[in-house]
Amino acid sequence: MSTSVDTERERAVSQSTGLLNLLIDRTGIKAEGEGEWNARRPEARAVEVTGNNIGDAPMLPELLNQIPSYQDIGSVTADGAYDTRKCHEAMAARDAHAVVPPRKKAKPG
Repeated sequence: MSTSVDTERERAVSQSTGLLNLLIDRTGIKAEGEGEWNARRPEARAVEVTGNNIGDAPMLPELLNQIPSYQDIGSVTADGAYDTRKCHEAMAARDAHAVVPPRKKAKPG
């Protein structure tokens, strides 16, 4: 599986503020052939390729570490799989606003 930081949809906002507004997406691109990748062709700022045995959330700190520290991150938008303490800590370490819904089995705090 491939997890990437996709900024294609957020380009207009980041150009006006100078901040990156990142969209985290697990693409599920197959290793054979390149047809699916070419069809989507997102602007990826960071990519981690893993096997099916690796979850989404553990990869977020690695992805954010691929963004140069001098590049300010305004927000990180991701699905509920990224609603973990480590993910929120990684986003906070980059002063990024987390746009992440609660996990399906999350308990009210």
